[in-house]
Formats: sequence, C-alpha cells, structure tokens
Amino acid sequence: MAIPRQFIEELHEKLDIEDVISSYVTLKRAGRNVKGLCPFHNEKTPSFTVYPDTRSFYCFGCGASGDVISFLMRMDNLDYVEAVKQAADMAGMAMPEDGYDDSMAKRRLRILSANREAAKFYNSMLYVEKGKKGREYLGNRGLSKEIITKFGLGYAPDEWQALCDHLKSLGYNEQELVTANLARRSQKTGRVYDNFRNRIMFPIIDVRGNVIAFSGRRVNDEDNPKYVNTSDTLVFKKGDGVFGLNLAKNSGTKQLILAEGQMDAIAMHEFGFNNAVATLGTALTKEQARLLASYADEILICYDNDEAGKKATERALPILRETGRKIKVVNMSSGKDADEILRTYGKERFNDLINASANETEYKLSKKMEKYNLLTDDGKLKFLMEAAEILAECSPVERDIYTSRLSEELKVKKESIETQIKIAASKLHKKQKAEQTKSESKQMFNSFDDKNNPERKKNIRAAKAEEILIASLMRNPDYYKKVKDSFTPDDFATDFNRRVIKHLISLIEGGNSTDVGMFVPDFDSDEISTITKISLLAENLANTLKECTDCIETIKKEKSKNIGDVGKMSDEEFLIAFNKKRNE
Repeated sequence: MAIPRQFIEELHEKLDIEDVISSYVTLKRAGRNVKGLCPFHNEKTPSFTVYPDTRSFYCFGCGASGDVISFLMRMDNLDYVEAVKQAADMAGMAMPEDGYDDSMAKRRLRILSANREAAKFYNSMLYVEKGKKGREYLGNRGLSKEIITKFGLGYAPDEWQALCDHLKSLGYNEQELVTANLARRSQKTGRVYDNFRNRIMFPIIDVRGNVIAFSGRRVNDEDNPKYVNTSDTLVFKKGDGVFGLNLAKNSGTKQLILAEGQMDAIAMHEFGFNNAVATLGTALTKEQARLLASYADEILICYDNDEAGKKATERALPILRETGRKIKVVNMSSGKDADEILRTYGKERFNDLINASANETEYKLSKKMEKYNLLTDDGKLKFLMEAAEILAECSPVERDIYTSRLSEELKVKKESIETQIKIAASKLHKKQKAEQTKSESKQMFNSFDDKNNPERKKNIRAAKAEEILIASLMRNPDYYKKVKDSFTPDDFATDFNRRVIKHLISLIEGGNSTDVGMFVPDFDSDEISTITKISLLAENLANTLKECTDCIETIKKEKSKNIGDVGKMSDEEFLIAFNKKRNE
C-alpha cells in the first residue's frame, strides 16, 4: 500500500516515539536523549538510544534502528501497513482509505481462521475412535475433561491427510494450509500432507484469543522428535509466544509462574494455580520476557529439576531481570518437575514451595554455596570472592542485607566482605563502561553496513563525504535550496547513497519531513539501520552550510579522479580530518 507521505508525517508528529517505546522498554534520560536495554538482543549495559529530536531510535549493540513504525514492526512482528495501522490507532487517526492494500492482512486472517478450525478439528478427534490413543495418553497424565476443554487440547490422527481433507472441505486451499504450516508439500510428488500426525495437540493462543500456532507432543516414545512445533508464519514467530498466557493474564494476580513445558503449566492449572504459563520448547527469549512483564509484577521460574532445567534457569534470569520485574526461583528439589511434585505431594506442598521461592540474588548465592566446603577457610574465601561479584550487581540495600547475613553465617567481618564487594563493583563498572564505549564506537564508526553499500570500500572518501552531506541535509533541509545547483545525485560514487540522496531530495522538494521514518516505506530494515546511522552523524557535526559545500567539493573531486583505491583512512580519522579542514 502506498500510504501518503503527509499521513506518515502527521503520524510522526502526533506520536511521541519516547512514549511509545517506553511502554515496551524502561528508558532513562541521558542528556537530550533517553537510553535503555535493547529489546532486540540481550545486553547488560544500555546501548539502546531514543532520539526524540529526530523521532528515531538506534541500538549501538545490535544496530536495530528506525522510527516508531520500524519499532512496532520489530516488536510486534508486523508488516509495514499493519504497523502504520497500529500507530494510527495509538494516535487516534483513521487510516487513509484510497488505495488501501489489505492483502497481507487478509492472508493473516485466513491463517488465523484456518488455525481456529484446525484446533476445533483436533479437539473433536479426542472423542471419536481415531482419537483413542490421544484420550488414553491424556487420561494417563491425569487430565480432566474440564482442563482439556479449558486449554482446547486435541489429537492429530495417525493419518497423512486427515486435517488437509477437513480444511479443504471448508474452503481452504492447499497453499493456505502450507503457508499456515498446518501442512507440508512433498518435494517428490508435490502433494500436501498434514504437518502433525499421531500427536497430542496444544494450541498456542495469543492474548487476543487467536490460535496462532500449535505444539504437537508425541504419543509413542519411539516417535521423534518429542515435539513438533509450528514454524514461523505470518501470524507466529518462534520465540514470541507464551503458552497459557491468554488464561493466566485473567487469574486475578500480578504474579506469573513460568514452567518449562506445557504439561507442567497445565498440571498447575489443574491444581488451581491459574497463573502458570510455559515457553514453547525453546530457551526463554527477550520477546517472551517482555510479554510476561506486560502482565506481571513478579515472575517465578519453575523449571525442571534436572541439569537442563538448571541451565535454563541460569539463562533465563538475566533476560527476565532486564524487564525490571521482581524475579524469583522455585526450589524444585522435591521432584522431577511441577507435574510430578503436584501429583505426588499435592497442592499444599507445592504452594509452600511457591511461597518459599528465592529471589535472584538468593538463588545465585545458594548455587555458589553448593560449589564449596564452607567449613574450610579456603572454601569460605573462594565462595566470598564469587559472592562479592554477585552482590556488586545489587542495590546498596540488597548489599547491606546479604552482607550482614553472610557475615553472621560464615563468621567473617562484615567490613571485610564490603571491601571485597567494592573491589568487585569497581571492576564491573570499568568493564561495563569499556564494553559500552567499544560497542558504541564500533557501531558509529564502522562501514555503515557495506552489505547495503558494497561500493563504499572502493570509494571510501567519496562515500564518507556523501554520508555527511546526507546527514547535514536531513538535519538542515533548508540548506538544500542553497546547494542544489552545485551537485546532482549522479555525482555520488555509491549506488546506495545515491538512492538515499534522491529520496531525501524528493522529501525536501515535496515539503515533507526528513526524519528517518519517511524512508521506511521505500527501504528495508537493514537499509533503514544504515540510514539511521548516517543521520546520527549530525550529532557530531557543526551542521553548517560550509560542511555541505565542503562535502560536495570532495564528492566532485573524487568523481573526477575516478580512482577506487583511496580508502586508507578510518571513519574516525576521516571525521577528524574533515572537521580540521572545516575549522581551517
């Protein structure tokens, strides 16, 4: 859909990018801009920056960047038109009707509709002869009919085309079934066949009540793999969904219990713990953590009591910590998993474990204690060295509480432990500062994604001048009238920058905004990342007309030389030299 530029510009003016992003990310003021932990990759030190002045964001760690629409596209797995529509809803604006292309939206709706019908089909199979294996399995797991209905559980019959035949009879075509990943197409024969066969079916339902995917568990132990899950589709992205959240969000509590598997979460609901959810057979992701944090003030990790579960807990802790929510870990040493503990010891015992769950610091300290013999001086020393590193990441109040506790338990002076924590905190601060500086420097002064602009390496001096000119004109579009007669896009040495300057000139001549967001419809996400980095050069420039004319002069000189091998200077050296020339 070709959405009018004026509409996008008005959208940017009405929507405060800081307000929108702060509903997903915890942001803190840093001068004119705001910073936070990037929602698109794991990090401990904030490198995600929002620039209210230019209505853009940029992560110095992973390079994710763009405008408010780009952000919504990434966060909510939307296409461009859907993200614009969501942004318009936030701004209270109606979408322009002329030329509205809703073909992608219609395809998504067809997938959701097919998924809903598939869920109904799988559930119905439990109550016919074909579903005997499924009924027996769920019965052996102790699940009541009420809980089966609550979660919409089902059974995929041990047939090649049972679901396909059913959905075709309802008017769905083969391509729609393949696109929804409900079916696969044979490379040999070209025929389609059911993706799920002879499996217990767990529908994955989002918080809006849509069936977005399925997880199929084997009925026979010899069948591999143990689980078959829906691949990425237009309505589902692996690592985004949370099983049971559609139910748990209405449990009446701001606490969520995070289980490792669907059966554990279902067992908890069976015993009255209606705030239980589960990940979908993958390690906890940033997106899942953000989704959980949207519905909870406290998250309890309740993973299996095996080595894999313990490692998964270790990986999940830092991801959940970044959400800013209270995090605790349930001691699962009483059994293999939540399902076993509940059925062996009952609801009261499990409730005691929930109430006695440890916060992140207590959990980490207890794991370190298990490593050493604290009855020996050497064991105490090694433990306290590692404990100091853990407490160095805590608030002053937490440090005081746990330092006092360790001092009393280990018979070591509190002052000695505090000294060791200060040393560890100083090292941690220096390390984080160095990592942040290195990351930001690398991202800002790298090659501006040579994969987007492969000619840059061979025309480095011209390309750098092109980028500074683009950044200057994006920040100061009024300069264009004064320099437009002195250059043309054809003077540019690199195709990518030529495309960018043509688009920029079109925006300026059309009287439109020159924010990064105005480039989004015509460039892909990687290219928008490069354009955002170019625009940020203006932060370190004088933004004068003379800079523009100097860049044009350099661009023309390099064009006349027609020499490719002039790229000996680094980006930082070029900026220093350019600023020196400008000052002269």
